[in-house]
Amino acid sequence: MELDLSPKLPKKVYGGDGGSYFAWCPEELPMLRDGNIGASKLALEKFGFALPRYSDSSKVAYVLQGAGTAGIVLPEKEEKVIAIKKGDSIALPFGVVTWWFNNEDTELVILFLGETHKGHKAGQFTDFYLTGSNGIFTGFSTEFVGRAWDLDEATVKKLVGSQTGNGIVKVDPSLKMPSPKKGDREGFVLNCLEAPLDVDIKNGGRVVVLNTKNLPLVGEVGFGADLVRIDGHSMCSPGFSCDSALQVTYIVGGSGRVQIVGADGKRVLETHVKAGALFIVPRFFVVSKIADSDGLSWFSIVTTPDPIFTHLAGKTSVWKALSPEVLQAAFKVGPEVEKAFRSKRTSDAIFFHPSN
Repeated sequence: MELDLSPKLPKKVYGGDGGSYFAWCPEELPMLRDGNIGASKLALEKFGFALPRYSDSSKVAYVLQGAGTAGIVLPEKEEKVIAIKKGDSIALPFGVVTWWFNNEDTELVILFLGETHKGHKAGQFTDFYLTGSNGIFTGFSTEFVGRAWDLDEATVKKLVGSQTGNGIVKVDPSLKMPSPKKGDREGFVLNCLEAPLDVDIKNGGRVVVLNTKNLPLVGEVGFGADLVRIDGHSMCSPGFSCDSALQVTYIVGGSGRVQIVGADGKRVLETHVKAGALFIVPRFFVVSKIADSDGLSWFSIVTTPDPIFTHLAGKTSVWKALSPEVLQAAFKVGPEVEKAFRSKRTSDAIFFHPSN
């Protein structure tokens, strides 16, 4: 059966006045199930409140648009109330309880990417809500709730039955939600648009990599992530993950062309991508991207904490390491062609622009 690697858009799962929750479905993107990867997106309108919840999967959240507030509670720890804004990445390990709130006019949009190896459903996040019409309290009898929290029956019924919303609600503007606390961002959030660059190629592209040094919780999440931005008409050189990792890519902005080559030298994907699309590169497959005039940026997770990539163009490519005679025999070409192939691209860049 042929792989379907074509980029997909998410589908709305639920929502209302406060906002909506979207997810990519394994039925439409089978690689999610095959790779045990989950992907979803939360969009909150002004005064939209994503009710407290925990998940069966570890994730990385990336703020695509807007600004707001996030509440994060690690197991047996105090609540962290964090101001979030566009470009923020937040590592969310197993067992963390979160809530999200938007008090700005601009819609707050957050992307979630993560693994579902321990999840209830392969390729899909399952959230467990603490409150609301599908919250955990609704499943227990009033007797159990009353005895657990030492409440009378009338109070229990009011506590459990008052919130009729499901997952996302719109709070009354008069309700003062918690304000972010100074210092709570430290160790929890990395802004990829402001962080020091791991790669910076003039007229080419820039990369910020999330790792245990700049975001310690990445170690608990168990996979790496990065934000890549390439300039107009620039190219991300062909490369592959040489440690059997899957690469899950969400197009953050701009547009461009993508080609993926798999086993037997077969091109398994050639497509044009734009903001909002998500696709997956299978293990060991080679991928390359060329930006349109407006540039191209993407946020990716790689299913290993310390991914290793091999690039096939540039000074550090495998071609530079191979003997001239090996290349001549492998390509069945003469010394002139081999020399041109080896010498044309001498920079150590992974991003190339036509003017370079």
